[in-house]
Amino acid sequence: MDDFLHQCRQTIGAQFVLTEVEDRASYETEWRKRFRGRALAVVRPGSTAEVVALVQLCNQFKISIVPQGGNTGLVLGSVPDDSGRAIILSLTRLNTIRQIDTANNTITVEAGCTLFDVQQYADHHERLFPLSLASEGTCTIGGNLSSNAGGTAVLRYGNTRELCLGLEVVTADGELLNGLRGLRKDNTGYSLRDIYIGAEGTLGIITAAVLKLYPKPKATKTAFVALSSPAAALDLLNLARDNVGASLTTFELVSSICLELVHKHFPTLPRPFPAASAYYVLLEISDQESEEHAQRIMEQSLDAALTQAIADDAVIATSMAQAKQLWQLRENISMAQALEGKNIKHDISLPSSCIPAFIKTTGQQLETAFPSARVVCFGHMGDGNLHYNTSPPIGVDDTAFLQLQAAVNQLVHDAVHSYQGSISAEHGIGALKREELTRYKSAVELSLMRKIKKALDPNNLMNPGKII
Repeated sequence: MDDFLHQCRQTIGAQFVLTEVEDRASYETEWRKRFRGRALAVVRPGSTAEVVALVQLCNQFKISIVPQGGNTGLVLGSVPDDSGRAIILSLTRLNTIRQIDTANNTITVEAGCTLFDVQQYADHHERLFPLSLASEGTCTIGGNLSSNAGGTAVLRYGNTRELCLGLEVVTADGELLNGLRGLRKDNTGYSLRDIYIGAEGTLGIITAAVLKLYPKPKATKTAFVALSSPAAALDLLNLARDNVGASLTTFELVSSICLELVHKHFPTLPRPFPAASAYYVLLEISDQESEEHAQRIMEQSLDAALTQAIADDAVIATSMAQAKQLWQLRENISMAQALEGKNIKHDISLPSSCIPAFIKTTGQQLETAFPSARVVCFGHMGDGNLHYNTSPPIGVDDTAFLQLQAAVNQLVHDAVHSYQGSISAEHGIGALKREELTRYKSAVELSLMRKIKKALDPNNLMNPGKII
């Protein structure tokens, strides 16, 4: 190993090869700090050429590679196991925005650019890069692509896959695949781009990408709506789609317990309504016409919802500051739940039409199996993605409750599967859900995935132990 590390230092500089325990610690520890792996070293290349050289060295010495961006993942996908036999290849120094083409509405960025920096660069050029996540100040484009990240604007703009036109990838054997083409039509065989997006670094290392940009909206309107049930939320979703069409950007479901936790741990945030409701929706439209037009179609939609008794109450933000406060009620749910204690997370997707039935029946099953466990249900109802988390009953030790995780997961995931849903909507599989994947993917799907892995990474050096 000394020879390998020596050559790594010669390739990228000794200061960028971290071997001391304290230097590796933050890279080896996953986002929620529940698991820490152990790496042989953390290597931090500064260019695509250096990534190529490092991958070739790893092939020569048969060293496994765990690619890492901002390390914000929730499924143990960007940290190594505890064997100490793999390197962490951190891409955060590859953070150059190479080109913006406003005529073609594209931006070419390196994998280590943070999502926030890309958003801001696009905004400076009067364009919108619409991917939006709570971790956008830390997560990187490479990680977003590797996990096919979703977020709050998928309803209108799609997942990261839909926002990417081309990739630059260092393959598992150290070759460079240059597919940085800003083409919206390219029907020349297999879509190699799509093979690497969502692969969580198990097939190769994404080093740069061409991403889609959009015109900045002329106006954005945000509303918070009180509702009696998920069924009412579904009715509101359909009504909003009919009334505002493609302008509907965000439709976030929030259960009452979510809002209670936010107000408990963030008491300075205002309460939008004098009385509590069972459910709420954060609704946002982005309009290309005018401020007046956006206000009018938002008011018309909410008036119709109130008249038809779909909604119990509604407020429309009258300023950017008020809109930000409404967004904080949604964005602080995960942090409020973390402050409340440890919980069992589920990142699931279902047909939107099935969400009310799923919430009702699965909630009943959980109450029967785990009395008084608290379901913290929220998420991107507009695209069918729920964060259906389970917290321990009040007064029950959260560490003890986590011992039930396997049983809780199986109940929830079996229910998801019964509605032909997915056990991972936007977080990925990583190591955390790898074994569960075998319960819900067909034998044919798993066989094809293994064949792709074997073909593209025959030495199993790319993020081993993840996905399959």
